[in-house]
Amino acid sequence: MGAPLSAKFTWSARNVGISVKQFKSMKHPRTGGMAWFIFRCSVFVALPFIATAQDREVSWKGLLPNLLEDQQSIWTFPARLNKPRDFLPTLAVGGIAAGLFLGADPPIAHYFRNTTSFGDFNHIFNGLNTSIAPALVPAGLLVAGLITKDKKMKDTALFTAEAVADAEIVATALKAATGRARPADLSPHSGFGDSFLEGKSALNSGSFPSGHTIAAFSAATIISRRYGKAHRWVPIAAYGVATAVAFSRMSLSAHFASDVFMGGVMGYSISRFTVLHE
Repeated sequence: MGAPLSAKFTWSARNVGISVKQFKSMKHPRTGGMAWFIFRCSVFVALPFIATAQDREVSWKGLLPNLLEDQQSIWTFPARLNKPRDFLPTLAVGGIAAGLFLGADPPIAHYFRNTTSFGDFNHIFNGLNTSIAPALVPAGLLVAGLITKDKKMKDTALFTAEAVADAEIVATALKAATGRARPADLSPHSGFGDSFLEGKSALNSGSFPSGHTIAAFSAATIISRRYGKAHRWVPIAAYGVATAVAFSRMSLSAHFASDVFMGGVMGYSISRFTVLHE
């Protein structure tokens, strides 16, 4: 972890056919996805200069080192906010999240806390089903890749596992830091406004961000970026399922709208920019 930044990414320079000297002069190609509180949560819409011509290398042996490197990139992202390409998108996402927190969270939470209209939907997209799915996706891809001897599918499985693990680490840390109460923990007749630092103290019990959503969008983004160009239906299906998962977290009164929004943004950002290095 103490190696110079340029040394860590020498493989990227080789993939695009440039010299190490040229590579050192370019901007940082690794960006990741979040910050401690809702007003500083991060997303990357502006992309780095380097786009590798070949896939990033991935293997079982390299999974743990990749995770450690990913986490370093994610948690040090606030230090790179002095660059407009990082600061402006982050400011936009933070503004949207703040707007949801102030204006949309209370009425949406109140509605779902007091309605029974989504019983059938909630039965299908319950918490257990939507927590198992992100783990089954990489497992299914890996088995299919091994059976068909499809390297791209096996690599996609490992990328998905890495992205979901990265996302869950981030979500767990933020839940503990913000301690936000879930809508279901509040009275149906409450104002649903004062929720931060009011949640249960148990690990991973907080509401912000949505862990199910961040995992669902992490998996959906990896699969969409890997197969979307050749199969146009893949992003529609992948993000459609992820969106259904996100909606279910609100209809089950498990999360506020801002929790779900930031879960989706972080899941997308971590997968695309931190894991896939796009």
